[in-house]
Amino acid sequence: MNFLAHILLSGEREGVMMGNYVGDFVKGRLTENKTANWNPEYVIGLKLHRFIDSFTDTHEEVRAAKAVAAKAMGRLAGIVVDIYFDYFLAKHFAEYHQDPLFVYAHATYSTIEKNEYLVPEEMIPMVRAMIRQDWLTGYATFEGIDTTFQRLSRRAAYLEPIRVAGLDLRENEAFYYEKFLLFFPQLQKSAARFIEEQAA
Repeated sequence: MNFLAHILLSGEREGVMMGNYVGDFVKGRLTENKTANWNPEYVIGLKLHRFIDSFTDTHEEVRAAKAVAAKAMGRLAGIVVDIYFDYFLAKHFAEYHQDPLFVYAHATYSTIEKNEYLVPEEMIPMVRAMIRQDWLTGYATFEGIDTTFQRLSRRAAYLEPIRVAGLDLRENEAFYYEKFLLFFPQLQKSAARFIEEQAA
């Protein structure tokens, strides 16, 4: 899943949200020795991020979506489907949270800015760009998704083909949305259970 889903699945605890948000940038095993002096909720968030990624990668509906995306995007299908699913979450955000997406996104940015000391140094430029350009709200439209893919395509040469991934989303939107609806509620329940178990 992409940023919006990871953040939403964190619930209302700031520490959990921050750990989940930065999860891709914290490498290595999260041993007790390594995390002994870390904020416990932040550690739960880091573990949650890995749980979400594993749950997503092994889910049959996600695999079906990736198989279709691979026809146009090849080995980039996993990245593409993560962003497609953030598009559906953003577009239908009122079904998943009581706040409008714009309000939720800007509250999230404030939380991130307040807790920037928890963001790995190499991630900070991206975080500041995300806030400045309001990426989370942008996920709700085709134009915003196109911008997301164009931004990604400039990060590395192998990502260049992802620039036009929005075309596949437009062509197969109904199919991908069906897969999202079959998958995401299960992920929500599993993520909430994971947080409860880790916090117990």
